[in-house]
Amino acid sequence: MATKKTTKADPAKTIRIRQVRSAIATPRSHREVLRGLGLRRPRHEVVRLDNPAIRGMVNKISYLVEVVETVEEPS
Repeated sequence: MATKKTTKADPAKTIRIRQVRSAIATPRSHREVLRGLGLRRPRHEVVRLDNPAIRGMVNKISYLVEVVETVEEPS
């Protein structure tokens, strides 16, 4: 039986994403990315884990959002 290897991980890296522009008159796929990230309106902020999938989504709509990298403190 395999045992699960447990190691102490670094604190979870997260990014804070804020929508700074309206999605009006943007391509449909860009609006879908905004919805996928959980953004609904300008000045709305969400916190997401920092991983390649989220970074790719942010890169696609970089003209609509701004990003702040954060590190969560262990609880």
